[in-house]
Amino acid sequence: MDVLARFAGTWSVDRGVADARAGLDGTFRGTATFAPREEGGLACVEEGVLTFGGDERPAARRLLLQAGDGGSVDVLFGDGRPFYGFDLLDDRWSGVHGCGDDTYTVTGRFVGDDAYEEVWHAVGPRKDYRLTTTYRRLRDDA
Repeated sequence: MDVLARFAGTWSVDRGVADARAGLDGTFRGTATFAPREEGGLACVEEGVLTFGGDERPAARRLLLQAGDGGSVDVLFGDGRPFYGFDLLDDRWSGVHGCGDDTYTVTGRFVGDDAYEEVWHAVGPRKDYRLTTTYRRLRDDA
């Protein structure tokens, strides 16, 4: 199974942000493009607008995805540092990232071939927030 092929392409991104510690909610809306890299794997670039706490500003992030054995994926930060890993099983996955005393957990699932959902929860002494994201594949009508 070519697990990275499931993610390749351009997706709309609709993310809800719920910060329990700050008592604030927000949104991120934009696109995520998963494109092949010369070194192998995919580069994911998310770009859009974050609305949070009364502010609205451009926001972006870059991640790298590398295929492992049997449907596993290693996700790296844009600079190549390890972020987390997951196994795609029955169109579902989960992962954990430790950052100091804070822990980030993610669960995801494909909803057909052209949509997937991820829920991140960050908890610890400095964080308590949830990110709920729906990705929908964008089709090239040209």
